[in-house]
Amino acid sequence: MGKIIAIANQKGGVGKTTTTINLAASLANQGKKVLIIDADPQANATSGYGIDPKSMSSSIYECLVDDYPIDGSQVATCVEGLDLVGSRIDLAGAELELVSKPNREKILRNVLASISDKYDYILIDCSPSLGLITVNALTAANSVIIPVQAEYFALEGISKLLNTIRIIKSKLNPSLEIEGFLLTMYDSRLRLANQIYEELKGHFGDMVFNTVIPRNIRLSEAPSHGLPALIYDPESRGATSHTMLAKELIAKSRKAAVEQPA
Repeated sequence: MGKIIAIANQKGGVGKTTTTINLAASLANQGKKVLIIDADPQANATSGYGIDPKSMSSSIYECLVDDYPIDGSQVATCVEGLDLVGSRIDLAGAELELVSKPNREKILRNVLASISDKYDYILIDCSPSLGLITVNALTAANSVIIPVQAEYFALEGISKLLNTIRIIKSKLNPSLEIEGFLLTMYDSRLRLANQIYEELKGHFGDMVFNTVIPRNIRLSEAPSHGLPALIYDPESRGATSHTMLAKELIAKSRKAAVEQPA
């Protein structure tokens, strides 16, 4: 069964979608079978792979609201071994439509159950909110990656997210773990960026990824070409840092599997 990872932070602009797009490509490049679920109505993970939301026969919206089967809703991307279930603006209204459904927090978990064994990793790109869709993502996930921007207000709001994770763990998904905090938009020349990294490490220790994602022009340009950095410019620091992150994540998963009691 594949590992389901939500990439979440209710703070906008911290690099959730950039992380999803590029980590997924790097995992696929390491030989893993990967699926992206675009659970953000802005559909940036969808367009970041050059996929027009209007061209898709179905999206995650239909799977959640209309009980449309997810197997068959995937579209192939430009990266071998990487599929995507896209999003569109309709998803913005899905929260209201899901409110009256029974077990409304567990709809995405049930949707993913039919395909989780087809993939090694399923990455869910969450919207910048703690609404019902994000709650669904955290309820469906085995773990969560929290991107944190290397800027002054970065640590603001983390306590709110951690509190949400605690509530979901106690009431909806006891096995939910924090996969790690990921420092994004990192500029080693700035004293503040280094201070934030040290502060994160001081607070959360081994829960902080060793890999940091640097500020990188090629990484910012790649989505406008509908490509991950790995294809757009494989030698760029944006591409190589996500490859390092993918290797760190695979090693972590392997270690956890070995340590798991039989």
